[in-house]
Amino acid sequence: MPALLRPALTALGVACLLSAASLASSGTALAQAKQQPAPAQQAAPAQAPALKQIALIDKQLDGVLAAQKDMDAITEKLPENTAPDQKVIGQLEAVAKKNGFASYDDYNNVVDNISLVLGGFDPATKKYVGTEAVIKAQIAQVQADKKMPAKDKKEALDELNEALKTPAPEIENKANIDLVGKYYDKLVAALGDDEN
Repeated sequence: MPALLRPALTALGVACLLSAASLASSGTALAQAKQQPAPAQQAAPAQAPALKQIALIDKQLDGVLAAQKDMDAITEKLPENTAPDQKVIGQLEAVAKKNGFASYDDYNNVVDNISLVLGGFDPATKKYVGTEAVIKAQIAQVQADKKMPAKDKKEALDELNEALKTPAPEIENKANIDLVGKYYDKLVAALGDDEN
């Protein structure tokens, strides 16, 4: 099941996160439910729908954290690259509503907003530095990695360089940075534990 983050935030995982965040439709559950190909796998560049940025509140982050285990249980059973049926969508809606969201779309929008902010956090310092700085640091890390196979290194660098060309939208609600920072470790653990 595709997720947004890895606990260790490896170079390739960050590249996937940043690519998704830069396209502004990086919600874990959204990607899982709709099973769209990752940006690097799309045949032709397509314009992703614009992210509806919102001011996040503690209750929403608590809801995402509470819902994630149930969301994962549902979405990990979905076959790759297939749209969920109405029964699965109903289950996802029920989990979202049980955890305080108006709908599954509302849940996805909150996850997208969290992901947009997470994409700009330096995993080493856990401080917000912006997506461009994170990508550049990851490029340097991959270039310096002597153990990474050449093919994997080229793939990771191509993905990271592509992410640099597609900047993430500016964060409109600056308070979201502090709020996501407050929940950083929990969010990384919840949203990223299955992309290893």
